[in-house]
Amino acid sequence: MSEKSTAVAGVRETVAAFSIELQPGDSLLEATGRFDFTKVWTGGMDGTSAGVMLSAGDPGAGKAGYVALELFQGRIDGLSGSVVLQQFGSMDGETTLYYEFAPGSGSGELAGIRGSVEIDTSGGGHDVRVRYRLG
Repeated sequence: MSEKSTAVAGVRETVAAFSIELQPGDSLLEATGRFDFTKVWTGGMDGTSAGVMLSAGDPGAGKAGYVALELFQGRIDGLSGSVVLQQFGSMDGETTLYYEFAPGSGSGELAGIRGSVEIDTSGGGHDVRVRYRLG
């Protein structure tokens, strides 16, 4: 994805990438896993985030699901603040991933942000396309 930002009909779009560090945590429920993670974001989203992921299933067999919340702090297209990202993913022959800004969680210049994040891992990294609205 090229590093650019566009806006059409109030919807803004930017691209970014992140690196992630996972740390196993204590399981909260039987038959589930927990990971704490940190990310460093570059590009149109520039900053850091920290979060918690809960998972279940058998990822080695290609059948699993997870949910995660993470607090991003930094800039999106030069606008500074923080916002919580929520994720829901599953795999069972095909992968499904929903990744969006939690409503009402934005602060600073990111107050009122709504939108989604699309991840592309085909190049071996975590490239993202961010679509969002403010207000």
